Amino acid sequence: MTEEFPLDPGGTSPADKRVDDLLAALSLDERIALLHQFTPGVERLGLAAFRTGQEALHGVAWMGPATVFPQSVGLGATWNEDLVRRVGDAVSSEVRAMRARDERVGLNVWAPTVNLLRHPLWGRNEEGYSEDPCLTAAIATAYTRGLRGTHPTYWRTAPVLKHWLAHNNETARDTASSSVRPRVLHEYDLKAFRRPVEEGAVAGVMPAYNLVNGRPNHVSPYLREQLRTWTDQELLVCSDAGAPSNLVDSEHYYATHEEATAAALVAGVDSFTDHGTDSSQITGRVRGALERGLITESDIDTAVRRQLDVRARLGEFEDTDPLPPGDFDTETHRALAQEAAEQAVVLLKNDGVLPLADDARIALVGLLADECKTDWYSGTLIHRSTPLDGLHERFGPDRVTFTEGVDRVRLHCDEGWLYVPEGAAATGTRGAEGALDPALLAGRTDLPPLTIRTDVSTELALADWGDGVLTLRAPDGRYLSVADDGLVRAAADQPGGWVVQETFTLEAAHDGHLLKHTGSGRYVEVAADGVKVADRGTVFRMEYVERGADAVTRAAADADVVIVVAGNDPHINGRETEDRTTLALPAQQDALWRAARAANPDTVLALVSAYPYAVPDADRELPALLWTAHGGQAAGRALARVLAGDVSPAGRLPQTWYAADTDLPDLLDYDIIGSRQTYLYYEGTPLYPFGHGLTYGSFAYEDLSVEVGSDSLELTFAVTNTGAHQADEVPQLYVRPLRMPVPRPRRQLLAHRRLTLAPGARERITCTVPVADLGHFDVAHDRWSVTPGTYELLVGASSEDIRLSTEITVDGDAPAPRPVVTHGLDAAAYDEQRDTEIVDRTKTHGDAVTPVGASGELLYRSCDFGTGGVIGVQVEAAGEGTVTVGDGPALTVPATGGPYSYVALDADFTATGVRDLRVTIDGAVRLARLTFILRRLDA
Repeated sequence: MTEEFPLDPGGTSPADKRVDDLLAALSLDERIALLHQFTPGVERLGLAAFRTGQEALHGVAWMGPATVFPQSVGLGATWNEDLVRRVGDAVSSEVRAMRARDERVGLNVWAPTVNLLRHPLWGRNEEGYSEDPCLTAAIATAYTRGLRGTHPTYWRTAPVLKHWLAHNNETARDTASSSVRPRVLHEYDLKAFRRPVEEGAVAGVMPAYNLVNGRPNHVSPYLREQLRTWTDQELLVCSDAGAPSNLVDSEHYYATHEEATAAALVAGVDSFTDHGTDSSQITGRVRGALERGLITESDIDTAVRRQLDVRARLGEFEDTDPLPPGDFDTETHRALAQEAAEQAVVLLKNDGVLPLADDARIALVGLLADECKTDWYSGTLIHRSTPLDGLHERFGPDRVTFTEGVDRVRLHCDEGWLYVPEGAAATGTRGAEGALDPALLAGRTDLPPLTIRTDVSTELALADWGDGVLTLRAPDGRYLSVADDGLVRAAADQPGGWVVQETFTLEAAHDGHLLKHTGSGRYVEVAADGVKVADRGTVFRMEYVERGADAVTRAAADADVVIVVAGNDPHINGRETEDRTTLALPAQQDALWRAARAANPDTVLALVSAYPYAVPDADRELPALLWTAHGGQAAGRALARVLAGDVSPAGRLPQTWYAADTDLPDLLDYDIIGSRQTYLYYEGTPLYPFGHGLTYGSFAYEDLSVEVGSDSLELTFAVTNTGAHQADEVPQLYVRPLRMPVPRPRRQLLAHRRLTLAPGARERITCTVPVADLGHFDVAHDRWSVTPGTYELLVGASSEDIRLSTEITVDGDAPAPRPVVTHGLDAAAYDEQRDTEIVDRTKTHGDAVTPVGASGELLYRSCDFGTGGVIGVQVEAAGEGTVTVGDGPALTVPATGGPYSYVALDADFTATGVRDLRVTIDGAVRLARLTFILRRLDA
C-alpha cells in the first residue's frame, strides 16, 4: 500500500573485478586479518582500514552529537513506511556527514532490529518495531531503504539486520535456548527478516546471543538454508560482540576456540566482533583452525569476499567518493524528528478532555514531565524538548504549573547528615565526544565526594523506578553516582552507561536502611575520605521533607486540567541485559496519577516509555490516556502539539497491551501458537489491542470490494474524514481463516496504510495481497501451503475495531494426511506438544525433541499408515530413557554415550488408515525421527 523506488536485489556488485583482484592479491595473513571487526589497512594494495558496526537504530549513536529520532518502537507506532524511509535517509546522510570529519564513524550500520516484540517484558522492547511480522517487515524495509540510499549502484550505508533469530530475552541471553517449532519459525520469526532481505536494501545480518533449538545462532544452519536463499546478493554476517568467545566460555558448545571459530565461519559468520579492537585473539584462532584442518582457505576467502563486496557497494574502491558527504542537523532533519515524534503518539482513551483549550490552566506533573530521555543506542542530543518545554512554548509559561512529584528526602546516620558539597559545574554531556565503546566511558572524579555534616544537610530528590530501584538527585540537578575510585559524588547529568552507576536500593537494617549501590553490588559507607561504597555499609535513616504525591495534589487542585507524565528511564529496569519483572507502573508514579485524579477529575495520563504498561485502574478512572515511546529530541514539542490539538494523534499500538502480568506467558516460551501469544492467538481481553489508537476526528469506512485471482487478491474500500479538521487515519487489513484443519491466527495483519485527509475528503484505498500470504507452514509436508476454503477479510482502525468485512473462497493445496509410511516423522514436526523442547540433533544441522522435566508428549495429527497398515516402527534417539509410540509398549533407549550419539531401535507397532499418533518421551531422551515398517501385502 506504499509506493517504493525500485531496487535490484540481485544486481551485480559495482566492482566485481576489483573485488576479485583484491582477493587474489591479498596474502593469507592479510585475508585472515579481514575477518575481525577492526580490519587493518593494506597499504601496498591501497586498501584502507575498515570496521564493521556503526550503531544507528534511531539516529547515529555513540559518536557524539547527532539528530535523535524516536525509539524504534515509536517509529513502529507511526505505522508509516514513507516517514520511516525518510528517517532512514536522514540517518544515513548524517552517517556520511559525520564520517567526513571523523573516520571512526563506520558505514556498515548495525540497524534495524527486527526481533519481534513477542513478549512485552523483554528488556530490549524499545529496539523492535512490532509484535507482528508483517508490520515489522514493512517498517524495517522502509528504514533499510533509507539507510541504503537511492543511488542505483552505490550504497550510502550498508545496513545489517539484528538479531538473528528468535531473540526476546535478556535473562540468560547467551545460554538460553529458544524452542521454535517449524510453524513458528516460518510463520513468525523468519518473516520479519525475509522481506527486507528480498527487497534488496540489506547488506547482512547479525546473529543473536541466544541459542535456537539448542544450537547457538552463531552456528545456525538457517544462515545457509534460509537467509542466503532469499537473495543472489552477497550478505555480510557480523557476529554480536563477544559471541564467538561465548561458544566456548559460557555456552560450552565447543571444547576449543579454534573449533568454535571454525564452526561459525563455516556456518556463515564473516566478521568476528570479539575482544574489542584487539584482533589477535580471533586471527590466532583462525590460523589455529586452519592448521588443524577445521577450515580451508576457501572458507576464509568466502567470508573476505563478502566483506569486500559490501565495501565495493559503499564506493570505497572508486577513485573518488561517488556519493556526497551528506547533510547534518539540517532544518529538514529537525522538522523530520518532530514529525516522527508527533506521528508516534498514540491516544489510548479520550472522553473529551482532549484537546486542551487554548486558555486552559495546566498542571504538568510527573517524573518525566521535564525530561527528554535517551537510551543506550541514542546519539548525544543537539536539541532537547521536554514536555514542560513544549507546553511552555505552546501555551505560555504563565498557564503551566510544573511539579515533578519526586519525594524530597534527607538522609541521616549516627555521624550526621548526608551532605553534597559544592563542586564545579558539569563540563559537558557524557559521551558527547563519541566513543567506539561507550561502555568504557568513566564517571567523573574531579568533583568532591559526599560527606557527613552535623550542621547542615542536603535535600535530595528521590525517584523510585520500580522494583525498589532508586535514583537520588542533588539540588543542582546532578545524580548521585559512583566512579571507578568507589567514591559517591553528585556527578552525573543522567543515569546511564553499560553498568548504570546512579541507582540504589534500600535494605532494612536496625532502625534504618542500608543503601546498596546496584552498579557495584556494594553498600554506601561513611569513611574518613568521604562517602564511598564498601562491603559493609552505614545505616541511614530517611526523613521525608515532602512527599511527591502531596505536591501533586496542591498543583492539581488549582488547575483546569492535569497532565501526568509517567514512564521509564531507558537505562533502568528494562534495557539490554535486563528484562522487566512486571507490566505494572512503578508504585511512586502510580501514586502520582491517583493523587492528581483525587484532586482534579480532569487528569490525563501521558505514558512515555519503551514498552507497554498494565494500567487498568487508570483506564477505568481517568478521562484520557496517551502513550508514546521516548520521542527523541523533539519529544516534548510533539506531545504538546498533540495535547493542544495542533496535530490530531494517529499513532497505533505496535503490540498488545495486556491488562495484567497473569495474561503473559513465560518469558522463555517462544511457541506463540501453543501458548496463544500476541494478538495473533491471544484469546483474552487486552487492555488495548494491537493496532489501537484514537484520533480527535472521525472516519467512515465504506464500499468494500474484493477480486480474487489465482496468485493475488485485490481489495478496495473508501475512507472519508467525517470530522471538522484535517487528520490522519490508519486503516488496517486483516485476515481470519475460517474452519481450518490446523490452528490459525484469530486475525492476521495483511496490509495497512497511514493517510492524511482534509475534512470531508474521501480516498479509495487498494490493497493487493499475494494469495500465499493467506497460507501457513504445513508441517505434515514440510512446505508453505494455502488451505482451500473460506477466509474472512476484515478492515478497520485496529485489530478489534473492525468496520468492514467480507468472506472469500480461495483455492489451494487440498489438505492431505501425513505420508508417514513413505516419509517417516521428524520428531520436531509435531502438531501439539506437552512439556517438551526442541534441541539440536547434531551440532551442525537438524532438530530433536526432549522432555522438559521427567516426561513429555508429542501429537501428530492425520498420519496415513496406509490401507495395509504398518507392523513396526524404528525410533532414532539419543540419551537414556523410554519412547512410547501410540498404545505400544515403552521402548527402552539405553545410555547411548552422549546427546549426539543416536541409535536406531525397532519395535512392534501396528496401525492402519489415517489416525492421530501420540508419542511419549520419558527421561533424558532426544527423539529425532520415527520410521514406520510397512506390512507386506504378499505376506
